[in-house]
Amino acid sequence: MKPAKDQPAQQSGRAPGAGMSYKLQKIVTDINKCGQANLTRLTVLKRWFEVPHRLPPFGVFIAGQALRQTPKTTEEAAELFREAHDLLANVDVFDPRIPQAGATSLHARLKAFQNEYNETRWASVRMIHNKNLFFVESGLGLYLWHSHLPTEGYRLAAAYCEHYDPRYGNGLNGPSAERIEEIAGFVRMIEAYEATGSKRPFPNS
Repeated sequence: MKPAKDQPAQQSGRAPGAGMSYKLQKIVTDINKCGQANLTRLTVLKRWFEVPHRLPPFGVFIAGQALRQTPKTTEEAAELFREAHDLLANVDVFDPRIPQAGATSLHARLKAFQNEYNETRWASVRMIHNKNLFFVESGLGLYLWHSHLPTEGYRLAAAYCEHYDPRYGNGLNGPSAERIEEIAGFVRMIEAYEATGSKRPFPNS
């Protein structure tokens, strides 16, 4: 059965961004079919993030997903992962309330851990050696300071899903599909919670 196209929110009675999960799944389908998709396809998330209170849960969600992927690393990085696990262990992703001081302190330490920049002709580029710690840092930053900036939510989603493949360059390809599906699952869970108030387990929880 072919899914119906979204109608404007004022005609359908649905909240802005309804059908977002379907739009994300369409990107996954195109990646599987064509091998890649343009990173800017994820800009559809900006409108979904315009709904109040969605950005902080998304930041915490991405941080949590990154903490699930903790390969062997240096002692200092391992300590930062442990601190992040402790900080986020009992946080309600649907309604996150993280101690401000603890989140701010950890964010500062995460940023300082990867504070090396490469000066190019056009810009100063930050060197990221541990992407998972970067995602935890960015997720906390979204929670702490950017909860009303949909563009920042899109940027975090794009950074999380972007992948380099020599055949296609940087964009949405390969493992990007699985990460987009994770975000689609997050969207469904948040929308269900907003509609009914019932909490369901998040994907991969």
